[in-house]
Parts: sequence; C-alpha cells; structure tokens
Amino acid sequence: AEARNMESLEKQLICPICLEMFTKPVVILPCQHNLCRKCANDVFQASNPLWQSRGSSAVPSGGRFRCPSCRHEVVLDRHGVYGLQRNLLVENIIDIYKQESARPLHAKAEQHLMCEEHEDERINIYCLRCEAPTCSLCKVFGAHKDCEVAPLPAVYQRQKSELSDGIAMLVAGNDRIQAIITQMEEICHTIEENGRRQKQHLGLRFDSLYSILEERKKELLQSIAREQETKVQHVRGLIRQYGDHLEASSKLVESAIQAMEEPQMAVYLQLLGVCLPCRITDMSKVSMSSRPEPGYENMDHFSINVDYVAEMLRTIEFQTGA
Repeated sequence: AEARNMESLEKQLICPICLEMFTKPVVILPCQHNLCRKCANDVFQASNPLWQSRGSSAVPSGGRFRCPSCRHEVVLDRHGVYGLQRNLLVENIIDIYKQESARPLHAKAEQHLMCEEHEDERINIYCLRCEAPTCSLCKVFGAHKDCEVAPLPAVYQRQKSELSDGIAMLVAGNDRIQAIITQMEEICHTIEENGRRQKQHLGLRFDSLYSILEERKKELLQSIAREQETKVQHVRGLIRQYGDHLEASSKLVESAIQAMEEPQMAVYLQLLGVCLPCRITDMSKVSMSSRPEPGYENMDHFSINVDYVAEMLRTIEFQTGA
C-alpha cells in the first residue's frame, strides 16, 4: 500500500517534458502547471529562436510558447523563463519524497524499539484509545490492558496512506490557491491598465472643454476689442475736429485783439475790414452738438453670466450606465 501511495505521489511530480521528476528550481506557469526550469527554457527557446539570452548585452524582448500540459499560451516578458515564479512547495515535497524513497520501508522497525515498561519487549502493537505504540505485555498486564489495540504495521500503513493523501490534497489545494492568487494579480494588473486608460480618456475630454473655452474667450475678447477701437477712433476724431476749431478760434481772437489795440481809427477800420466781424460771427455759430451721447463710453453690455455654465461643469459626473 505504501509503495502504491509513493508511486501515486511520484506521478504528480513528473515533468511532462523530460518525463523525469522535477529538478530544482521548479517554475509555475500562468496556467498553474509546473515544469523544470531547464525544460521550460528549452521549450521557450524552441518557440522563440530569435530571443536573446540573459547574457546578451542587448535588452532581451519577451516571447511566448504553449504549456505542454494544457496548451495554454504562456506570454513571458523580457526576463523569459527566469521571470517565472518558483514552486517552492513542490521542491520541498520532492526533497521529502527523495528522503523517504532512499530510506528502507521498515527502517524504524529494524531499530527494534523497546518498551519503556518492559525492557525486553519490542513495541509491536498500537493502542487505538491512547493513540500510542506499545508492547504486548502492556496490553496483557500493563496500562493498556483495557484498551483496543491493532497491529503496528497495519496502523503504520494506514496513517502513512492518510498522510500521503493529505500531502496530495495540500498540493492540489495550494495549486488552486496559487491559481486564485495569479488570477487576482491579473485582475490588479487589468484594473491598473483600465484606470490608466480611463485617466487618459478623461484628460482628453477635459482638454477638449478647455479648448472650447479658450476659443470662445478669444472670440468674445475680439468683439470687445473691435467695439473699443471703433469708439475710441470716433471720439478721437471728434477731439481732432474740436481741436482744429479751437485753434482757428484762438487765432481769430488774437487777430481781433490786435485790431482792438490799434489807436488810429483809419488803420483800425482798415485792419478790421468787413471779413473779421463776419468770421467771428460764423465762428461763434459753429455747432457744438457733435459729442458722444451720454453712456457712449459704457462697455457693460459685454458682461456675461457664467454661473449656470459653472454649475453645469460642477455637475459633470461619470456615466454609470455607459
């Protein structure tokens, strides 16, 4: 029975490539199957002949191959097989298996363990109640005379079988746990990648809004600048017009004052002539109504209300139904 259990365990520790027991270090593929690292590297090299080894000065690129057990496609990064995780549990089990295989099946029995109570008696039975090995005299006359016992080899074989089954269960359970861990690591990677992509999309959306706002701001500023320039040019034109009138009127006043200072009547009348009074009259009749209307300088009509736009921007939210 023990030999069958060991054979069953050995089948679980065989590499599907070299058909030998896994050699250190054992690597775990993403599909949770195990391979010797050398075998995995041979398969990887055969599938990726252009892949550069770690010793190359150039930075190696990744590659891919199919798992020989399930044909699942294995994608490796630039580290190649050396980036795969070692299966330390399987390695430890192999070490234990090799130690057990190298030891005779009844090594302990050959030591002839003797009973502490009866020094001349070998331990050859097992007390089921006390769960302890003992000798026949302990069953007949000693502490285990009222206990149920069983032959030591039978109990040994049964417990060894149970332990082997437990090891197999642990290995299978650990494989499942490792598969779950790998799956969750892939989920984390996918979450990070999706988050990065959505951040990029969000940034592009807001950049588009910024562009629209900048374009609209430029158009409105240009409208203000155009009206500002038109009004300023109109007012400056009136300023020049009134300035010209003021200059002409000042010269006419000087001429009139000079005429007034002339003491001789004949000369005065000659200087005055008929034109100066007419010019003064005409100058005084020039219309002064060409002035900007009240409020002409006002630019308040360019005011905008962005409160509703700001409120709308504050309500921007992710589309949960998209």
